Amino acid sequence: MLRSLMLAASRSGRLRTFAENTPLLRPVVDRFVVGTTTDQVLAVAREITTDRLVTIDHLGEDVTDRSRAEANADAYRALLRGLDGLGPRVEVSVKLSALGQALAGTDGEKVALDHARRICEAAHAVGTTVTVDMEDHTTTDSTLGIVRDLRVDHPWVGAVLQAGLRRTEADCRDLAGSRVRLCKGAYDEPASVAFRERHDVDLSYVRCLKILMAGDGLPMVATHDPVLIDIARHLGRGRPYEIQMLHGVRPHEQRDLAAAGESVRVYLPYGTEWYGYFVRRLAERPANLAFFARSLLTRS
Repeated sequence: MLRSLMLAASRSGRLRTFAENTPLLRPVVDRFVVGTTTDQVLAVAREITTDRLVTIDHLGEDVTDRSRAEANADAYRALLRGLDGLGPRVEVSVKLSALGQALAGTDGEKVALDHARRICEAAHAVGTTVTVDMEDHTTTDSTLGIVRDLRVDHPWVGAVLQAGLRRTEADCRDLAGSRVRLCKGAYDEPASVAFRERHDVDLSYVRCLKILMAGDGLPMVATHDPVLIDIARHLGRGRPYEIQMLHGVRPHEQRDLAAAGESVRVYLPYGTEWYGYFVRRLAERPANLAFFARSLLTRS
């Protein structure tokens, strides 16, 4: 119930306005979001890449006008131009709804595809890759269709699949020969399309992980759950894979895994459109909510 309320809050314009104008929140937000500018995120990326890998997300989603979609695409291209030798260790993650997928009418998918193609071209020019994030279940078919189109010219484009969705085992079989990030899913989905109990999501995650590890692609294991990480390390013996974790979550464990020889990639978000991302991080784990409450009490 609490998670559903938090996810509903992530879509509230009124709460977003309140949060963005509350100075007390900024130090808490900074745990999960690396500033608002390209220079800020690149400075953190340079530090992290001394022992780990990075994927950078320019925050923004559900864009409803073309000018914002264009601005988001331009921000990614500027970011990629600024990598300055970090390319092999830093890639980018993109949400298609930030690139115009949600535009009214029939043009949304075309606009998003065009912007994503230009981002992929910029990534290729600096020797790195792009992973296309997944959003709520209503966009899954559209997103995977755009990924297929991008892979015609850029076969290295990564896809994201959510173990919380009932369809994902089948999608894993289709995509097991490519770069796939497997996550649990951060959206409040109906029982008709998604598993609602945490135990069922975990079981689905393991089934999906086995499929990906049996393929010849690159499984990208996005989880902070130590049990699932141990399972991934067991299944991945003798083959390439990545463990992917969010900035600000279990940083000591990230470093320990990297020191043990694991390929660890940190999801590094930045930008002014942080509200929805931040609230979903709070909704995912009770520990995040406890951290949030403690921080507010300490600073009040």
